Amino acid sequence: MVKVAKAWHKKFPLHKPLLMTFHTILSPSFSTSSAKRVGTHSGTFHCDEALACFILRLSKLFSGADIVRTRDPKLLESLDAVVDVGGAYDPLRHRYDHHQKDFHQVFGQGFATKLSSAGLVYKHFGLEIIANVLRLDEDHPHVHQLYPAIYRNFIESVDAVDNGVNQYDLDESPKYVINTGLGSRIKRLNLDWTDSDQSSDAENEAFHRAMALAGGEFLEVRLFWSVHV
Repeated sequence: MVKVAKAWHKKFPLHKPLLMTFHTILSPSFSTSSAKRVGTHSGTFHCDEALACFILRLSKLFSGADIVRTRDPKLLESLDAVVDVGGAYDPLRHRYDHHQKDFHQVFGQGFATKLSSAGLVYKHFGLEIIANVLRLDEDHPHVHQLYPAIYRNFIESVDAVDNGVNQYDLDESPKYVINTGLGSRIKRLNLDWTDSDQSSDAENEAFHRAMALAGGEFLEVRLFWSVHV
């Protein structure tokens, strides 16, 4: 089943310099008939692919891309980019899946956490996007300082949670559980079996809410670190 996600454009209280960027990404008018298409899997979604899709739409190449949610291999092969599904990591073809048995990609620069689709997309597009949002040249020292700082303070945790990496090397069970993190909040946006509307449109709307939530925090953390470099 093919699920082309509709844009979801609820307002969020972001800092003013980011408002235009944020709402443009999620606006229906941002997508055109000639827009590229970014694919991800249908069904239950997680933080990593929601963030990966949001980050891709910040790039020049995939600005205004339609989000296509499907598990149809033939359709996925026809798309301009695919994240978190498809069984391939090939940046030349913009394939960013991390579920292959032989996949062991990390961010580099001393980081050892296995990447999720979010980390893969950030690894390849992060410098460009930071430069674009801050209106700096990509080779500006601040851009290169922010690139690993944002990974360390935001993206890496998304990668780790999605890949089941514990935060601490302990054999004992944690004394308490935290369910207020970004991944948990995005997980709760999935349709529940008690929801009366189980349609593809409802599922796609929920996914765009997840994109908005993940993307909002991504832009906020970039703003924070841009003034602390």
